[in-house]
Amino acid sequence: MSDTYWFRTGEATVFSSEGQGTDAMPEILIGDVKGPAGHAFANLMGQTEGHTRMFAIRACNQQVRPATIMVPKVTIKSSAYVNLLGGPVQSAVADAVIDSVADGVIPKDKANDLCIIAMLWIDPACATNADLDRKDLYRTNYEAMKLAIQRAMSNSPSIDELIANRHKITHEMYDPETGESQW
Repeated sequence: MSDTYWFRTGEATVFSSEGQGTDAMPEILIGDVKGPAGHAFANLMGQTEGHTRMFAIRACNQQVRPATIMVPKVTIKSSAYVNLLGGPVQSAVADAVIDSVADGVIPKDKANDLCIIAMLWIDPACATNADLDRKDLYRTNYEAMKLAIQRAMSNSPSIDELIANRHKITHEMYDPETGESQW
């Protein structure tokens, strides 16, 4: 691996337990705070209506390193949604970042030099689901974030893997052969 991480991207999908709708699909950018990722990170510091951004924190006064900003992929329309983003999802993302450093996926000596932008999706129906399994929401976001970080740091999938799978794998929400959703 290079000693300089200017612009690394990763994504992952982890599916929920049956009937929960707590699928997690983070898309992340990791890079040096002095480079384009750091510039993008700083530009995200302002708030926009419906898209509350927040740092990943382990608990009050425990912001994770690398500094990680969470950006929702959907417009937030309720405080219940904010409570999910700032509760189990924020906790999951923070734990995944710290565990990625502890596991050596993110070099410990780079923890203060890197930043992470995490675009996160929570199904809006989760905010109104009285039977929502918050532990499953945590689980899916933790597992997906760890996998996205690992993929970003290892440049995975490789271009060779993508080329090899070009005609073998289709997008889950669109089949170019039929023009239909596979879900």
